[in-house]
Amino acid sequence: MNEMTTVTTAKDWASDQEVRWCPGCGDYAVLKAVQRTMPDLGVAREKTVFVSGIGCSSRFPYYMSTYGFHTIHGRAPAIATGVKLANPELDVWIITGDGDALSIGGNHTMHVLRRNLDCQILLFNNEIYGLTKGQYSPTSRVGTRSPSTPFGSVDRPVTPCMFALGSGARFVARGIDVHKNLPDVLKAAHAHKGASFVEIYQNCVVYNDDVFAGFTEREVAAEKQLWLKAGEKMLFAGGAKGLALDTERLALKVVEGNDPSVIVHDPTNRGIAAMLILMPEAFPVALGVIYENPAPTFESAVIEQNKAAASGKTPDLQALVSKGQTWMVEKEPHKL
Repeated sequence: MNEMTTVTTAKDWASDQEVRWCPGCGDYAVLKAVQRTMPDLGVAREKTVFVSGIGCSSRFPYYMSTYGFHTIHGRAPAIATGVKLANPELDVWIITGDGDALSIGGNHTMHVLRRNLDCQILLFNNEIYGLTKGQYSPTSRVGTRSPSTPFGSVDRPVTPCMFALGSGARFVARGIDVHKNLPDVLKAAHAHKGASFVEIYQNCVVYNDDVFAGFTEREVAAEKQLWLKAGEKMLFAGGAKGLALDTERLALKVVEGNDPSVIVHDPTNRGIAAMLILMPEAFPVALGVIYENPAPTFESAVIEQNKAAASGKTPDLQALVSKGQTWMVEKEPHKL
């Protein structure tokens, strides 16, 4: 995004603020991944802005040595839109959580995605409200016991990546807080011109510990994680298994890794992307860049529109102020 490459180190991106999350929280790993990634992007700290809403993850801007805004619940996309329109040269990151982005902020998340503002949206998904002491969130699974659902949640959860895809997102990806591949996902999101949506599975050690253990634990990771790469076959389990398209059911199926029908990942295929996002529990979890199909950005359209509107005109503030019905308020003598 910034034309000039800036040489920095991970330490340059870390602020002098004490990082305060619960010991063992996945947020620490995401913070370190971002701080390690920023030098590789060659961007300048003074042209970088982190915007957050409310929640545990939303402390993030304090810990980055950049510009930042810790805003209000669910409204980070609105603030970020204003920042980007005011100065399109800025590199804008939105930090949010599953409650912040998909509950009170659901409409704002939808609109920033459909507008395709050039920004990176990192959604920390721990499937719980951590900051407000463990209530169930929009992504909590059916049966989740919490202070607000003591007998178990009966809500069907939101699937963040499907929400993003349905909102018109042109870049949808997934990562895991502690996984070595997270920086690569962040780099891909940054390289995309437009709104990049990255769901990060983030463990809450206090209120929802090990909720993702079914696919993140070392013993099951190979069988339960499918890391996607454009132009490469969808293989997992060390290459022993792969995904193919069941043409009769128009659904994905698991086949042997050497089966010629194994699909080659095409990130521009929106239909396959939806299938990857919604794979049943028996399948692996799709990770990496699931969908990418660039389109013109919101701020570029606004800039061009403003240029066209101003073409051939001379700025005249007085004429603008005097336009239409105007009147002068005369000061009357003070009366007792």
